[in-house]
Amino acid sequence: MNNYSVYMEIMGTPQMVGSIYGNGISDAVFQYSREYINSENSFPISVSLPISDKPFTQKETKSFFEGLLPEGFSRKSVASWIKTDEEDYLSILAALGRECLGALMIVQEDEKEESGYKLLTIDKVRELASEGATRSTQILMETHLSLAGASGKVGLYYDEDKDKWYLPEGKAPSNYIVKQSHVRLSSIVLNEELCMLTAKELGIETPKCFIINTGTGLDSEVLFATNRYDRIISSEKKIDGLKVPYRLHQEDFAQAMGIPSSQKYETKKKGYLSRMFEIIREYTSDPIGEQMKLWRIICFNYLIGNGDAHIKNYSLLYSENLKRMTVAPAYDIICTRCYNLRDEMSMFIGDDINFRHIKRSSFIEAAKEAGLTERIALRIFDEVADGLEKALEKASELLKETEIPGIDKLKNNILESSGYRYL
Repeated sequence: MNNYSVYMEIMGTPQMVGSIYGNGISDAVFQYSREYINSENSFPISVSLPISDKPFTQKETKSFFEGLLPEGFSRKSVASWIKTDEEDYLSILAALGRECLGALMIVQEDEKEESGYKLLTIDKVRELASEGATRSTQILMETHLSLAGASGKVGLYYDEDKDKWYLPEGKAPSNYIVKQSHVRLSSIVLNEELCMLTAKELGIETPKCFIINTGTGLDSEVLFATNRYDRIISSEKKIDGLKVPYRLHQEDFAQAMGIPSSQKYETKKKGYLSRMFEIIREYTSDPIGEQMKLWRIICFNYLIGNGDAHIKNYSLLYSENLKRMTVAPAYDIICTRCYNLRDEMSMFIGDDINFRHIKRSSFIEAAKEAGLTERIALRIFDEVADGLEKALEKASELLKETEIPGIDKLKNNILESSGYRYL
């Protein structure tokens, strides 16, 4: 019988919330502990896993906890290194679960490990940039980090005052997610920074992000760093002289809706968009404001040409005491249309999913399904559409200060390939 303890950090203190137990992935279930249920801070770890004294089903357990893991090449590599099948999400979670997205930690009771921060030289940062997903996956294993998603990424600690990078060890939390360039998709780091800056110009909340240029700006020499919105510095606790961030809990909408990561793309209409808005109305602290926030991000993802805006790329963020829930800042925004990867969005807008078929009228239909008034929904859509070109121009001018080549070419490519051109 396998037994993994599930901890959640609440107000800076890890609390055991329950355990995952079973003989293997076919019968493993999660159950809240009686002590946690009876405590003052017994908030659910997911919308899809409400407080209960009964164990959740194998399917419910897998849908949520597998959503904490990296996907694609990184998952295959980790499975190979620990000599397990890549479908064995429990063994991979046991290897990587000390530092997940959000505030959860999955550990085995006999684990005892020193926590600390190891200074990275610029050569090590450059190595991370040049070796791509292979090196980042090795770091995932070395540091037991579990960062969901398919791209090569690692969690690092950045001391902004001293402009120094550190590798977290043990259970020390990171405060930045760092991603490498894609070997087949040119200028993808520049693409993401440009899209994120454009989103910010249009009034969309985004985390602080920037390009780490370890050379002359070539793809093999740049990394994309994003400040973790699920980490905040709010205490004087230190490790190795560095202030330790609090972990804030979060879950993506796939986890909140109980949908497996394998079904994150809505290939047939299943009402993903309307279900997202139902959750916001029922669970967030400011339902009206949070609905507007999510709608603006959805409109922007279409207009900028992001065909990878699936339900794992929208999240809910909890406050330190878990009593407030908001829509998380926008992240993972890239103009995928620049690479002709797919003609479809990742969820239906009304009855349409193909970029070429989606029109302003599609958003009218989507607004009805989401429970939004047509007037407000179209006002937001038109604000984003009317301001996109100006915001993109301003973002590109800001990026020219980095002296990374190809900004104007990329900007024009976005305008020519994104949903904006089909209006």
